[in-house]
Amino acid sequence: MVNPFKPTAGAVPPLLVGRAALLAEVDEGIQSGPGHPARITIFTGARGTGKTVMLTESGDRAMTHGWLVIDESASPGMLARIGEAVDRLLEGVSPRARRRITGMSIGGIGGVETELTPQLAEGVRHRIGRLLDTLEADGTGLLVTVDEVHARSDDLRELALITQHLVRENREFAIVMAGLPSAVSDLLRSDAQGRVLTFLRRADKHVLADVEVDEVHDALVQTVTENGRTIDEDAARAAAEATHGYPFLIQLVGFHVWRAAGDGDRITRDHVSTGVEAARERLGTLVTETALADLSPRDLEMLRAMALDGGPSRMVDLAERTGMARQNADTYRRRLLDAGVIVQVARGQVDFALPYLREHLRAGR
Repeated sequence: MVNPFKPTAGAVPPLLVGRAALLAEVDEGIQSGPGHPARITIFTGARGTGKTVMLTESGDRAMTHGWLVIDESASPGMLARIGEAVDRLLEGVSPRARRRITGMSIGGIGGVETELTPQLAEGVRHRIGRLLDTLEADGTGLLVTVDEVHARSDDLRELALITQHLVRENREFAIVMAGLPSAVSDLLRSDAQGRVLTFLRRADKHVLADVEVDEVHDALVQTVTENGRTIDEDAARAAAEATHGYPFLIQLVGFHVWRAAGDGDRITRDHVSTGVEAARERLGTLVTETALADLSPRDLEMLRAMALDGGPSRMVDLAERTGMARQNADTYRRRLLDAGVIVQVARGQVDFALPYLREHLRAGR
């Protein structure tokens, strides 16, 4: 039987767990007309919490209402690629025939001027306006999704300025963005072009948190049974608890548990034990090591000091263990919070945001 779980970064899982309310807000924004706050949305969260999936799902929701969607990432040349995508739509591509254009789909087209200039930005704004004239006459609009947002993107600043103009003009336009907490915080704290950033600070911002374990349990059971197998109740509960509600790990555990069952029709507790161990190993490679690679030696020192505790750590203890002044320890606390690696659980107390990170650090990896 084909494995129904999708532990690939950005892949839409067969059953999206714990995100219905957030997607309903985006859907409401599309239907409610200009001025709805969800028409400018930012999703943020640690690696593996499903930010890219939320962009894809937001686009799917918009397309059910006949909207066109342009998917992009905040890499150099983004604004030029958006302009090229708009041109392709303006050149007679029917909204009903092709509803989505991605940066990948136009990447091979030559002759696209990627240097960011005032003329390029003004031209993209004008071309989006022309496209919206056509779409609005048909009762639809345009959604742009932007992944991997960060403060250093001049293209993103220009797109924000274009969005600001379109909002003031009451156009049928929406933008949904996603990025790591540190990147989004840097973007919204940046002093450059303050007027534009003040506009972005009013966006609907959603932090993608972990999913309730009961919801994970129900989703795992539903996915397994809808795909032709059964799962013992104790196995389903153990699998759900092993995910810690972490969205990427839900798919990773599901994938390896399904694989561990081989050709059988029934998933048992033994299959779960085997699958969870494999999932933890893959999580370390795919997520944990990537997250740690972006940190400084002092950041890592703080995390290793946290790993000595069996649960939440007190900042006063971490400062003592690392030999840092309390003010310096607080600086690194903020850095790790922004990176989405730790969370504040109480006043003066922090804990790991990524599942099994404590075990990873204790193993000296």
